Amino acid sequence: MDKESQILHYIKMNPFISQQELSEKVGLSRPAVANYIASLTKRGEIKGRGYILREKSSIVCIGGANTDRKARTNQRVQLYSSNPVNITETCGGVARNFAENLSKLGLSTSLMTCVGDDKEGHWILKETKSQGVDVSQVWVISTERTGTFTTLLDVTGKSIVSMADMNIYEKLTISMFEEKWSYLTTATAVFLDTNIPEECIRYIIKRCSDENIPIYIDPVSSVKAQKLPFRLDGVELLVQNREEAEILADLTIASFEDCQTACEKITQRGVQNVIITLGDQGVYYFSSEESGHLQPFKTDVVDVTGAGEAFASCTMYGLMNGKSLVSACQLGLAGAALTFQTEKSISSFLKPEKLREIVKEFS
Repeated sequence: MDKESQILHYIKMNPFISQQELSEKVGLSRPAVANYIASLTKRGEIKGRGYILREKSSIVCIGGANTDRKARTNQRVQLYSSNPVNITETCGGVARNFAENLSKLGLSTSLMTCVGDDKEGHWILKETKSQGVDVSQVWVISTERTGTFTTLLDVTGKSIVSMADMNIYEKLTISMFEEKWSYLTTATAVFLDTNIPEECIRYIIKRCSDENIPIYIDPVSSVKAQKLPFRLDGVELLVQNREEAEILADLTIASFEDCQTACEKITQRGVQNVIITLGDQGVYYFSSEESGHLQPFKTDVVDVTGAGEAFASCTMYGLMNGKSLVSACQLGLAGAALTFQTEKSISSFLKPEKLREIVKEFS
């Protein structure tokens, strides 16, 4: 394929692509790319920058996309010793899992992340695209390895220890997101996890707030939750576990009353809806209109990996479809129950009608 055809190919994939991105993809200088574009425009092949406008219907999921490696033991784990395990590998990453979950629920989604130019990276892009997610906005970084998340599961499917190699995300910069902002402005909503650098998180939250783009956030871990800025104006939903909530609210949570206090403190930072996940104790939800506690739906637990993302993404789906916070949480609990039943990070049975069926069964 000649350079001109390559340029047309990449513009067709992303009408908002910058000349700098094109130069890196086709191996030309930016001025050379500009000359090609000028020639193509003169001939009528290109009718202007961003000439194909996407409808305002996509949810852009920003954050992690990596391989999930799960080592499952069939006996009691012995620390500081060799443990016999069975290892499986699936596509993972909080933002990637969100995008696939939401796609399965019938929403248009796209993924904005980075992967290495390696076997794992190409596999993640291929598999994610096959699930209906737009991956045209993913950066492929040739000098870095695709992120990995490795976890050791005990006989009950619960995680004993997890190890994350996410160094690739430190290569993302504010200028990279600035170049893609014309794409983000067309989004119905943005989902953000905290795998990306702190300065990028601050930039995305502030700009989404300024431009009235609804943003939904999962802090990922207690360490990464500290990347969030104090002001969270414009954040439609923040879903965190107990440890993350303790950090964000700066208090110890030992009761449902403490959950209420923590949620109140977090909403004072600008968040509209706050949820604290409490493991086998269910979830606590809070907004200016409603608050309370919900028990989890009973189900067999095969593997816990991905259940948190399933809960949060199904709750987000509910809110985006006009459900009250408590009703949205019930859909989230149904999504988590489905994901508990599979070794995969995403349940193949995840559909709106299945969620409603589970909610009805436990109501």
